[in-house]
Amino acid sequence: MTQSNVLSKPSKSVAARSRLWNSILQYKYMYLLALPGILYFLLFKFVPMWGLLLAFFEYNPYTGFAGAEWVGIKHFKELFADENFYLMLRNTFAINIFGLILMFPLPIFLSLMLNEVRSEVFKKINQSIVYLPHFLSWVVVVSMTFFIFSSEIGIINKLLSDAGYERILFLSNPNYFWGLITFQNMWKEAGWGTIIFLAAMAGVDPQRYEAAVVDGASRFRQIWHITLPAIRPTIIILLILRLGHMADVGFEQVLLMLNPLVMSVAEVFDTYAYTHGILKGQISVGVTVGMFKGLVGLVLVLASNYTVKKMGQDGIY
Repeated sequence: MTQSNVLSKPSKSVAARSRLWNSILQYKYMYLLALPGILYFLLFKFVPMWGLLLAFFEYNPYTGFAGAEWVGIKHFKELFADENFYLMLRNTFAINIFGLILMFPLPIFLSLMLNEVRSEVFKKINQSIVYLPHFLSWVVVVSMTFFIFSSEIGIINKLLSDAGYERILFLSNPNYFWGLITFQNMWKEAGWGTIIFLAAMAGVDPQRYEAAVVDGASRFRQIWHITLPAIRPTIIILLILRLGHMADVGFEQVLLMLNPLVMSVAEVFDTYAYTHGILKGQISVGVTVGMFKGLVGLVLVLASNYTVKKMGQDGIY
């Protein structure tokens, strides 16, 4: 290696650091604005990742990490060998597939309807109404579900009883559980999900609609040929991110809806991790379940992103 090559490497490194520092100084207010978000992800997302090592140890909170015994993939083998593993896998994916089919398109449909409202006052009132359920806790939502669908005091069963029909056991019949979970999610989160789609629709050039009107296009044709293609990248990105959560089910929601009569359709990985990791003190088992869910989500995101890019669309990276 010549002397000039040796000297050029440090000089390039110094130049790169200098450009980076100048860029930070030039956009210092932008970096300052992003600082809280960066600190949040560092403190609550990256730093806790060391805890994933607990999946490979027999962790005891009394002895601490230093006294934990290395067991390798023992906990993963026990998870896969558990008699309820495939039951949990079925329930988790079934609930998420119901949500993907029924819940994911609903915010898009609501956004299209809200976008067609011409009265700004009426539009804002409707937006506020559909946003409101998002801010209710799952305790409130499940309590409302109980008062509507309960076999004893539920409004629906009271009406059925008064009309001479038999009461329906909505909350204790396994056949209704997945539908109730999906219905709760649709009612609570559909309005909140419209925010991103409405923002994407706001970026559509109004001249495209004006040109379509001149050409005689109806409102439906404008939605189909202008609005939907314009928000397609947003739909694809959100769909990929949604697939990354296919192994996740709202733990608090399922736990509150759980009862012994619906265990066959309600037992999911989140409740399993809670039962073994918290109630039984098997923290390593809970971490193992969390890591397994994360790996499933990672595989689904990579596979869906690869598929989308093969179809000629832009993925998330």
